Amino acid sequence: MTPPRPRRERGLVRPYVVTDGRAHPTRNVLDLVTLVTAVSGRPLNGLSPEKRRVMELCRGGALSVVEVAGHLGLATSVTKVLLSDLVDSGHITVRPPIPKAQLPDAQLLQEVLDGLRSRF
Repeated sequence: MTPPRPRRERGLVRPYVVTDGRAHPTRNVLDLVTLVTAVSGRPLNGLSPEKRRVMELCRGGALSVVEVAGHLGLATSVTKVLLSDLVDSGHITVRPPIPKAQLPDAQLLQEVLDGLRSRF
């Protein structure tokens, strides 16, 4: 059995380096549930490793800002700076989540679920 790999400790400098020293995103439209999608066909050369990872994550479909932050293991504030840079460069698009008013009624969803359960 191989010994576990030592965890890399994160220093206090890392977020500063990841965001090129910026503490605020260029766009204030990003909240925790904003959905992020990668734009296909955009070149990845010149992007930092974290930005490349965002592109990889969001190629499979839309993720929320908080999901991207979780996958990257970064604070949401740092993730928002990265995402706003990628929006500015045209690598990703963002959109608000579907408002609750446009979602189906909970009673309708329960009836569909009950119907499915009765068939199987």
